[in-house]
Amino acid sequence: MEKVIISVLGPDRPGIIASISRILYEQDCNIENISQTILQSEFSGIFIVALPSDQTAERLHKDLNQELNPLDLQAFIRHLRHNTVDTSDIECQPFVITSKGPDRKGLVAGITEVIARYGANVTHLQAIFKGGEDPLNNIMIYEVDVPPDIDQQAFYNDLRSKAQDLALEISIQHRNIFEAINRI
Repeated sequence: MEKVIISVLGPDRPGIIASISRILYEQDCNIENISQTILQSEFSGIFIVALPSDQTAERLHKDLNQELNPLDLQAFIRHLRHNTVDTSDIECQPFVITSKGPDRKGLVAGITEVIARYGANVTHLQAIFKGGEDPLNNIMIYEVDVPPDIDQQAFYNDLRSKAQDLALEISIQHRNIFEAINRI
């Protein structure tokens, strides 16, 4: 079964996911995964979809844009590539890294460079920048899978050092601890 990744972008309004999912249902497609967010006033959605045997990505792309363009939305489609690297035997630990501080260029680049250097993988990132010097207006939350064989103390120290260079406060917690502390 062929799978595609569909990205949809455009101005936010109620009913976008309902419209996209209706179109996909009418095309006999199965939605397997969705990640959606609003960035400032823009809708951003990513869907992994299994196509029926009689559907092509090209035809679905045309049909989606035909129906979504009147809503000022645009769809992009790409074939899903299967990962050729087997990571199933790597037992990564899930961590949450939060940082806050004054807004400036290079914050995400600086923190993610350290994360990548240790072979950790950012699985989800939310960065909210409202500008200015108030650190509560500028928050980044990274969900990160950390390989078990790294020097965790060096990883923490390098993250803290980079955060200090960027004038950020940083917190690094195992996801289980983060969720327990932040449970409402």
